[in-house]
Amino acid sequence: MPAAALFPLPTQSTAKRPVPLDLPYEPVEKRPLPPGRPRDWYIAHNRRLKAMRLAIALLDSGVYMPNQARNEKIRSTAELIGVHPPSDTTCHMVRAYMRYSR
Repeated sequence: MPAAALFPLPTQSTAKRPVPLDLPYEPVEKRPLPPGRPRDWYIAHNRRLKAMRLAIALLDSGVYMPNQARNEKIRSTAELIGVHPPSDTTCHMVRAYMRYSR
């Protein structure tokens, strides 16, 4: 088998579903989470999603450094985008995402 058959070309998509690239500002379609995981997994997964949404919103609003993102700023951004106020742990995770996104 030729090596080209094993790996997709750089221009080929590996997505199983079409990705709507014309409207990137709309949220993607929600799918149910996989069943059978421990409850702690779902809590951590949802916390990571929320932290990522908040980090993206902060970056879009001009907050680029983690030391600029105090808990009050993160919570006011959460209110602005319509997300429940994050806990201190989630705020810490938001700053970690901003720190390691470089």
